[in-house]
Amino acid sequence: MPNNQTSRRFNVTEIAQSFPETADTLLLDKYLTNEEAASARVFRVYCPTPPHFHVNSDEYLYVVSGRGTVWLEDASTVAEFAPGQLLFFTHGTVHAMPDIIEEPVVFLSVDTPRRDPKDIIFVDPAAGTPETFISPLTNK
Repeated sequence: MPNNQTSRRFNVTEIAQSFPETADTLLLDKYLTNEEAASARVFRVYCPTPPHFHVNSDEYLYVVSGRGTVWLEDASTVAEFAPGQLLFFTHGTVHAMPDIIEEPVVFLSVDTPRRDPKDIIFVDPAAGTPETFISPLTNK
């Protein structure tokens, strides 16, 4: 298969299995595409995530593995997620993942438009920074 920017193939299962058991940040991610109109990533969640939102990107999160709880808009909407489910929320929607029930929690994410790694606003600024929230997967 040619390696060009107009088409590519990704083995999401293989990428999901390449994440380490622990991380120094709440999440690790691996960008698959990073076009202006949209980006696609695979990411693993290592710890519950505090309420936050993204200013510029809508998110489509497909659950590859793991189980946990998530809420969208406010804590009254908390519900369990499991593999095969798709979560969607628009930019500006506050969301959180208060519980990890079964690990590893891995998502395939499509962000429209592309998501800048620094585009995260915590409801409680003391909850973290973009640098403590997510970092790229580095294969050693």
